[in-house]
Amino acid sequence: MVYIPGGSFDMGSPEDEKGRDEDESPQHRVTVSTFFISRYPVTQAQWQAIASLDKVDIDLKADPSRFKGDNRPVEQVNWYDAVEFCARLSRETGREYILPSEAEWEYACRAGTTTPFHFGETITTDLANYNGNYTYGSGPKGVYREETTPVGSFSPNAFGLSDMHGNVWEWCEDNWHNNYEGAPTDGSAWLEKMIIVLKGDCCAAVLGTSAQGTVAVAIVATARPTSAASILECESLPFSSTDINVFPSDKLVN
Repeated sequence: MVYIPGGSFDMGSPEDEKGRDEDESPQHRVTVSTFFISRYPVTQAQWQAIASLDKVDIDLKADPSRFKGDNRPVEQVNWYDAVEFCARLSRETGREYILPSEAEWEYACRAGTTTPFHFGETITTDLANYNGNYTYGSGPKGVYREETTPVGSFSPNAFGLSDMHGNVWEWCEDNWHNNYEGAPTDGSAWLEKMIIVLKGDCCAAVLGTSAQGTVAVAIVATARPTSAASILECESLPFSSTDINVFPSDKLVN
């Protein structure tokens, strides 16, 4: 787990940002309290260790991932699986682990930056795992790996977090809302509806498709798929459940 210092940031995307969606508006100031978050997306080895423990509420598949490898991120897990993972981890360790709020996730991803990506205005496949046949801004075409990469394969952001752009989607605690009108400004999860928020990957209109499923193109800090429930059910949307991962947060108790 990585210590994330509290602070304030502008959540959402400015109106002139390339590839932005209306659901990333309005940009608003959020103050986030100190918390811890995992350095990497949960790996398959970590998932298997927790999945072997007695259940809290629901059963977990021991090895759900399509792209196998102990150090690759676990995928093909839904939000309820992610919550169960956190519940088992909490019971086993005696500490509280939950999914991060959407605000915490974006704050952690940005790590003090205001650009579309924590490493700058554009992206290359030397910096993240995505469909390199497509470009964002002035970025060049690159490699299309067509599979997940081991966690930590790319340089971390200023907070020391890896894979905040690309590789897999990551579940948040929040329910889905069409925009940020009325969103909390204290970094807490926005819990009023039944559709759950995903973060971490595509924000582009052009998609590429492979034998492994649909693959997103560009991956900015503010990206929010339209419907997490639909993504789990429909292969034609930006990502199938193949690419969804749990990214736990450890709350500090003051």
